[in-house]
Amino acid sequence: MTEVQISAVDEEQLDTVLAGDVEFSGSMTFKKPLMIKGRVSGVIRSESELYIDEKAVVEADIKALVVSVKGSVKGDIAARERVELFASSSVDGDVTAPQITMETGCRFNGACKMAAPDFDAR
Repeated sequence: MTEVQISAVDEEQLDTVLAGDVEFSGSMTFKKPLMIKGRVSGVIRSESELYIDEKAVVEADIKALVVSVKGSVKGDIAARERVELFASSSVDGDVTAPQITMETGCRFNGACKMAAPDFDAR
C-alpha cells in the first residue's frame, strides 16, 4: 500500500494565528484561513481553511471548507472539501467530508462519512 503524505501549511502565509497562550471559549466565525495554536472550546464556523497546530487543544463542533489537524480535537468535524489528520493528531468525534486523509499514527475515534456535509458555514 502507498503511504499518503499531506503537506503542512506555512504559518507565514496566514492572516490570523491564535498563539499558544490564547484561550478562547464561545462561538468563532471567520472567512479567511486561521491557525489555532492554543485552546479553543465552543463552536467554530468558517468559509475557509482551519489549521489546528500540534500543541493546540480544541473542544468544539467544527464546520469549515478545509480542516487540517495536527493537535487534539474533541467534537465533530465537517468540511466542504477535505479533512486532513496528521500523524500527531488526536480526534474524538465524527468526521464528514468528501476527502479524508489520515496519516499513519493519527488517533481517530468516531464515525467517518465521506460525503459533502449539508451546512452553511456562517
